[in-house]
Amino acid sequence: MALDRADVEHIAILARIGITKEEVETFREQLSDILEQFETLKDVDTTGVAATGHAGQLETVLREDVASDSLEQEQVLSNAPRREGPLFRVKAVLEE
Repeated sequence: MALDRADVEHIAILARIGITKEEVETFREQLSDILEQFETLKDVDTTGVAATGHAGQLETVLREDVASDSLEQEQVLSNAPRREGPLFRVKAVLEE
């Protein structure tokens, strides 16, 4: 399926990209080649092939979420560069 210049210009408008006159011809050739490759897929026999949303099996690779005890307050604050009592002391980030 070959595209013409008007098709490429319309696609560029839909994609909201600006292209030069020279780029129109380059993209016309490239997009036409891509569409021809997809046309060859029409000849593939897919009888008996189940439809799928993914090429491979999906599985969770994350570990189980297991509850555990929290650190003690002194352990948490032991590496704080500045602290004020039982709290972290940080520089102000908002002006009043």
